[in-house]
Amino acid sequence: MPAIEKDRGKKKRAAAVAEKASPILTVATPKASKKGSSVLREDCYRILDEHDKANPKEDPNLSPEVLLKMYRGMAFVRAFDERGMMLQRQGRIGFYVPSFGQEAIQIGTASAYTNDDFVFPSYREPGIFLYRGADLFEMICNLYGNSGDVCRGRQMPVHYSFADIKMFSVSSPIATQVIQAVGAAMAFKIRKENSVAVAYCGDGGTSENDFHSGLTFGGAYQAPVVFVVTNNQYAISVPVCKQTAARRIADKGAGYGIPSIAVDGNDVLAVHKVMSEAVARARAGEGPTLLECVTFRMGPHSSSDDPSRYRDEKLYEAWKKRDPILRFRQYLSDRKLWNDKKEEQLQAEMKAQIAEAIERAEKLPPPSTDSIFEDVYAEPTPQLKEQQKQLRAEEALRGKFENSSEAFPL
Repeated sequence: MPAIEKDRGKKKRAAAVAEKASPILTVATPKASKKGSSVLREDCYRILDEHDKANPKEDPNLSPEVLLKMYRGMAFVRAFDERGMMLQRQGRIGFYVPSFGQEAIQIGTASAYTNDDFVFPSYREPGIFLYRGADLFEMICNLYGNSGDVCRGRQMPVHYSFADIKMFSVSSPIATQVIQAVGAAMAFKIRKENSVAVAYCGDGGTSENDFHSGLTFGGAYQAPVVFVVTNNQYAISVPVCKQTAARRIADKGAGYGIPSIAVDGNDVLAVHKVMSEAVARARAGEGPTLLECVTFRMGPHSSSDDPSRYRDEKLYEAWKKRDPILRFRQYLSDRKLWNDKKEEQLQAEMKAQIAEAIERAEKLPPPSTDSIFEDVYAEPTPQLKEQQKQLRAEEALRGKFENSSEAFPL
């Protein structure tokens, strides 16, 4: 055999070994679901079966400390979301975006990268902020848009920004964070830095130009970036089948030369495992990876939405049985790491912690009118100074401006 043929043979054998050991490099073909089987697509990589038992050959065997930290992270974001929705329904804040049912995706991915990596989230990833150490009080101040809010009330609720922990500001326009993450990753490569960029978006975001632009540049430049797509079946009220003719979101990576995988988004162990491999690939200079995390949006798109008007209730009930927190709790119980007493204690601690932060936040006043003119220019321009003077004069004439932020339900 000529040398080149020998090389080809070696590469084929190496690729075969890699595919055997790597869920990301394994190409799965979607199959039709069997009658009575899981609602999850059969092509999705998974570790937990439908009885919440782990496949011993695939279990990452994480340490008890890591497993318990992940569980607490998942439980905390559920408690945070529940209280956020309650605050909106009580008229204490104007808007909220919950992430019910998507806790495994948030914590499974966040637990797989380091504090040196940069995260570009969408508006449905509060758990990642909390897991990476964002201040709970400051996050709640953002919901109120008060003087304790780092954005000074200029952003919508749930649009957090924590530059100190490398969490970029959330924005409402869909998928804009994808190209931002790719640009950062290209910079890491040029500077020969070891950081990885992680971009999050939903299935609806894959229909945006920014998603395609991001994957084009990410693939072409082999940038150290991981694209995490949460396929929760709906872009507000538009189902995936009406967004794309692709059978899987994961298939979209092929057109850009990006290895991709679909994973059970309600299996935190599987999400953690594939994300760990994707981050390792990026850090090793092997380029980007696309993860399609398949789940179901168990709550409304936002506090303004009524999913009962368009959601398939039978599908909802089927996915409800696959609650990612309950599944992981069963796994921990089987390993003798969790029990009812610990659960009761954790729930009490979380509720008290959130309640204390809310109580503190509600005592703060709204941002001052002077704050309108700050954080734009290092030195205020003459025009800004004149406008500030005029506003102060009006305030002196009419009295202090009232805070009307409670009255803007969206």
